[in-house]
Amino acid sequence: MAWPVLVFDIESIPDIAGLRVLRDVGPEVSDQQLYAAWVQERKDNNQSDFMPHHLQRVLVISCVFRNAEGLRVHSFVDRDNASEGRIVQNFFNTLDKHTPQLVSWNGGGFDLPVLHYRGLRHGVTADRYWCMGEGGSPDDREFKWNNYISRYHMRHLDLMDLLAMYQPRANAPLDAMAKLCGFPGKLGMDGSQVFTAYQEGKLEEIRRYCETDVMNTYLLYCRFQKMRCGFTEAEYDQEIAFVKESLGKLAPDEPHWQEYLAAWK
Repeated sequence: MAWPVLVFDIESIPDIAGLRVLRDVGPEVSDQQLYAAWVQERKDNNQSDFMPHHLQRVLVISCVFRNAEGLRVHSFVDRDNASEGRIVQNFFNTLDKHTPQLVSWNGGGFDLPVLHYRGLRHGVTADRYWCMGEGGSPDDREFKWNNYISRYHMRHLDLMDLLAMYQPRANAPLDAMAKLCGFPGKLGMDGSQVFTAYQEGKLEEIRRYCETDVMNTYLLYCRFQKMRCGFTEAEYDQEIAFVKESLGKLAPDEPHWQEYLAAWK
């Protein structure tokens, strides 16, 4: 299997400031009142209270980066409620620098469209990510046949989408598939609890949750590589042992990795 690989996942919260702009609501209405009114309006119309993609504010982008030198877990976090544009830019800078294979679980359906809209809003640039072979260099032309944007290319592998044969009715939850394959699955919370956790000031808990989710995705990617013979049985076992060893080194400073390893039977 070729390195480098970048597996990613985002956590987002409702963009109340954006909703205020779109509805032309003044400061006399609080954020809580505005959001509550929007939720009630959706409920009255029998609609989901999940904000549309363009009104999802990116809070955390967690990554597992694997290359020939090792494995790294890193999160870009908006810690001051004013750095969304910076963390989105830093994520795309990583792609521009390393041009890895990008791996996600439902990244094509949620994470990447959100990053597109938020990047557009904040003036983010992403040269290699948007390259689709229209440039003049041989390296650019390679992206015509394998780029990050096209659904059926492998430079971005949406593992959920591929395994479901691009049929939404066949999609499987990440947590369920991780547990079925013997991995820990979700720990601490799920996506529906992120906004409440944010309101309670639990940003680090959200970051840790996102990191365990992205690790589940990486492990399923390894399992997929074994299925498609990108890994031999021995190479797969070696990679799983390497992941456990790498997380063991992180565990003394990060309690969620202690919990994750304890749940990994």
